Amino acid sequence: MYELQRLLEIEEHIKSGRLAEDFEDGSKSRKEDILEFLEKLMELGELADETATKLIFKDSYLEALSGVKVQK
Repeated sequence: MYELQRLLEIEEHIKSGRLAEDFEDGSKSRKEDILEFLEKLMELGELADETATKLIFKDSYLEALSGVKVQK
């Protein structure tokens, strides 16, 4: 489920300028698809950031609330 390789391919596609070229050369429908893809990617980035923050700081937050060190 966690396909890092696919994310790296998407990153490379964007960094290389190919996505911008696809947009510039694309039909109206293709441009809409690309913009929808980028919008979803940004939403997922925000969700990933929120989730990572919760996962990383969960134990620290619990410790602060309870005053008891969480055992790992």
